[in-house]
Amino acid sequence: MKKTPSSATIANILVLAFAVLINPLCPLTPYRPSTHPCIPDKVEIRYTRPLSPDSTLQLIRQAKEQLNEMNYYFKVHNVTDEGYNQVARYRDYLQIKVSYLSKIYEDPAQQRVKSQTVHIPAKQRPYIAVKLPYGYWRAGHFYLSSLTGKAIACDLQGRVVSAYFRADTVVSAIRIDSEGIYKGQMDTLLQARGQGTYEAKNGEYHEGFWSDNKPHGFGFHSSPSHSIQVGEWKAGRFLGERMKYTTERIYGIDVSRHQHEKGKKRYSIDWHKVRITSLGTRHNAGGQTFPVSFAYIKSTEGTTIRNRYFLKDYMNAKKHGIRVGAYHFFSLKSSATAQANYFVNHTLFRKGDFPPVMDVEPTDGQIKKIGGDDALIERIRTFMNIVERRTGMRPILYVSQNFIKHHMANASDIKQKYNVWIARYGQYRPDVKLVYWQLSADGKVEGINGSVDINVFNGYQVQYEEFKQMGFYK
Repeated sequence: MKKTPSSATIANILVLAFAVLINPLCPLTPYRPSTHPCIPDKVEIRYTRPLSPDSTLQLIRQAKEQLNEMNYYFKVHNVTDEGYNQVARYRDYLQIKVSYLSKIYEDPAQQRVKSQTVHIPAKQRPYIAVKLPYGYWRAGHFYLSSLTGKAIACDLQGRVVSAYFRADTVVSAIRIDSEGIYKGQMDTLLQARGQGTYEAKNGEYHEGFWSDNKPHGFGFHSSPSHSIQVGEWKAGRFLGERMKYTTERIYGIDVSRHQHEKGKKRYSIDWHKVRITSLGTRHNAGGQTFPVSFAYIKSTEGTTIRNRYFLKDYMNAKKHGIRVGAYHFFSLKSSATAQANYFVNHTLFRKGDFPPVMDVEPTDGQIKKIGGDDALIERIRTFMNIVERRTGMRPILYVSQNFIKHHMANASDIKQKYNVWIARYGQYRPDVKLVYWQLSADGKVEGINGSVDINVFNGYQVQYEEFKQMGFYK
């Protein structure tokens, strides 16, 4: 439910509404300064939509759905993350909204909302201007000059705007249309630009920076129909969350024989020295270095390839207090059942290890060759089920974000049941629920030769400790 506008806001909107309706001096009509707007002293408007039991219940459901999504957001973020305070403030508003609407729902008498009669005394009218592109009307007089003060206007789309101007520049404004209410900064054409909020009738809410009436820059979007989006926007499109790389984050690596072999040369990993010195060329850590808290080691591939360095790396990493896990590189050349058994038969699993991982990286052509997305998803289900049954641990699925977008439309059961590890090397954290994010393939780690994959746990120490105990991230 929308907040009831203040009397001052209502007065401003009323003046503009009637000026637009009865005055020929609209921005879209010819300039006639000899005729001034006639603003009635008393008008009647309906400024709040009537609430029925069904509509009240729908608003409550929308708010609760948004609050449920926020539970996940607050699970994996803390106050140091950009946007945390704005989201927390909106959560508080939603909680108040649910409480208020619940009382209305329980008392049908409060659901009757009548039209309100609003008086605009003559002594107040001189302080409200009707803004036009070439000047403004105030108290029956036209001024061909810049405006400072409260005003009402009509944008290029014909929408009513109530604003405060300073030298013809909009300082703040309110725009109400058939879809919702925008509050914030605008440009000279009365388009949303700068900081602002938009609350739609369908329950969606956006707060942040705008340009040309579209989210542009940092902002957050809450909706009853999808997960909360906090991060960078470009021309209305969500790019993702820009993560802050601090010492509070939990970082890890994944290694294979490639960290041991470069052509004919052979290298060992000095697990006593390992420490992340670079997160990769796309991620600026401000010169900070980070400890390696966990390491995933490749064990097998297909049904014929084993990593000859697995056991040594596994033992040495554990010896130096690093949590370890094993992963299998999935092949489309052999059955999922054979690969799952090969992985389990040739991999060491001990108490305290992190869950095993299924690494799936096929090309579009390879997927098409085996029969398409559904055929591949069925192989993933088979592999994960066998590994979980034989190891007693629920596996993690490692895929790229593009793979999720383009090939997992019919895999909702997998996304709900299993934790996901995303490979994405851009600046923004993937907009999915995940346990790890592989943020680069060109990181640098002291004690390891060459480039190393760098990963970050999706959460902080409290969540990390829970994951270590449970082996599953809810």
